[in-house]
Amino acid sequence: MHLLLNKKASFNYEFLDKLEAGIELLGFEVKSLRKKQGSLEGAYAIVRGGETFLVNVFIPPYQSKNTPKEYDPRRHRRILLTKKEIAELTGAESKKGLTIVPISVYTKGRKIKVEIAVARGKKKYDKREKIKRREAEREMRRTLKSYYAD
Repeated sequence: MHLLLNKKASFNYEFLDKLEAGIELLGFEVKSLRKKQGSLEGAYAIVRGGETFLVNVFIPPYQSKNTPKEYDPRRHRRILLTKKEIAELTGAESKKGLTIVPISVYTKGRKIKVEIAVARGKKKYDKREKIKRREAEREMRRTLKSYYAD
């Protein structure tokens, strides 16, 4: 079950490689995610010191009055990966034009997982092409629907 989805990621990026990883969260962040609160918009992952972190993910506190005063909803959260996977991401991060973006946060059993992808940013003309294709398909469906409805 998807808790958070990065809807703009597939529009803005071309995914080269996808990975499933665990994410280190505080208890009230887990409760907040289970209520489907939060956002992956503008989030990305970085590799520092042999560890991978999720940056700029917004997870609001579950109960704002019971949350510690120093809590930052956009804090860096550690992604739990194997050394081999971290090495792959380090290689991808060092290449020009590639970035690591979170696609979705979801539950798997009782665990909360994050799906991340090594991605290349799409050019403006690629985005325009996708919009044109989507509009054409929508128009085709509309005409077929009206044709069969009569």
